Amino acid sequence: MPRLQPINPATAQGETAAVLNGVAKKLGKVPNIIATMANSPAVANAYLSFSGALAGGSLPANVRERIALTTGQANQCDYCVAAHTVLGKGAGLSDEDVADARNGTAKTEKEAAAVVFARKVVETQGNVSDADVTAVREAGYTDGEIAEIVAGVALNLFTNYFNHVAGTEIDFPAAPELASV
Repeated sequence: MPRLQPINPATAQGETAAVLNGVAKKLGKVPNIIATMANSPAVANAYLSFSGALAGGSLPANVRERIALTTGQANQCDYCVAAHTVLGKGAGLSDEDVADARNGTAKTEKEAAAVVFARKVVETQGNVSDADVTAVREAGYTDGEIAEIVAGVALNLFTNYFNHVAGTEIDFPAAPELASV
């Protein structure tokens, strides 16, 4: 049961209604995470702005989704793993790609480097080593793209922690269990 209640878009008013209507127009629905964030339009707008800004960055959607999946899995956020399993598939990830990202890897060396680095950022709370930065750079990422990987982790840490606190009800198909390694 949710600890923070989602706002019903049909009864929302003022700035809250504007935020939720904008999301509904763009996505065709209002996911529970956004409806719950909308308890504070500032929080919902901050999330939407941050997410939108990163969508306009250099990293392709499939890499951003891999980062979301590895971060969500590392933080045991069932909501985010479910949501990004769906969004990842929409960005061209296969079931195997999704599972790989959740396990902290990928098929290609470059994609794997981004996922491994993102997982290191989570696990070390940002205190990565010089060797970690060198490895992601040597895989072909620019300093700007490395900054976007860190920002992607930060965005997903926010949503992971928000969902843990809020007890957000999952409104996406549940992500499959990972095979034991």
